[in-house]
Amino acid sequence: MTRPNLQIALDHSDLPNALKDVKEVGDIVDILEVGTILCLQAGEEAIRCIRALYPNKKVVADTKCADAGGTVAANCRMAGADWMTVICCATVPTMSAAAKEIEEVQVELYGDWTYEQAQKWLDAGISQAIYHQSRDALLAGETWGEKDLVKVKRLIEMGFRVSVTGGLTVETLQLFEGIDVYTFITGRGITGAEKPKEAAQAFQDEIRRIWG
Repeated sequence: MTRPNLQIALDHSDLPNALKDVKEVGDIVDILEVGTILCLQAGEEAIRCIRALYPNKKVVADTKCADAGGTVAANCRMAGADWMTVICCATVPTMSAAAKEIEEVQVELYGDWTYEQAQKWLDAGISQAIYHQSRDALLAGETWGEKDLVKVKRLIEMGFRVSVTGGLTVETLQLFEGIDVYTFITGRGITGAEKPKEAAQAFQDEIRRIWG
């Protein structure tokens, strides 16, 4: 079992504030995500800026792509992204087209999806999945629990590298002890903290404590 990565989600509505926050924590976290909102607001420029600041970090474009996978992936790659996300309702051909144009594709698990679908993604060579508690679900009062852990474990057993995200706190991490999580993704858990740098370090310290 390897130690999970820590990924910062830059879910900002404007590029200047995203750059301000990433400069605070970019050296502490492992992966930098240009969040969906930032992709929509600032486009490729956001990816280019993050890549310029951190040429040696993994950069993810969280496009949640649903169609035109090859075109979107090629654009993200040329802007400097290593990986991009596709939404789970996208067709396998869309995912496969994206995978041909960029280093890796991650499937974002939202709403209704099945393990039969997941097997088709694996068969198509897509081996990263992101398990979510959505922002709206969290606002509606849902919390992380056994139902989520069961799904995460099964996806890992199938052969996925599984990242988890959605309202994570440092305290939440202990729920996943003994599970081979690939990456913990947090946005406001770090950027919304009074001291983002200290918050990022607290996440890393807890990951190291649990996973060694």
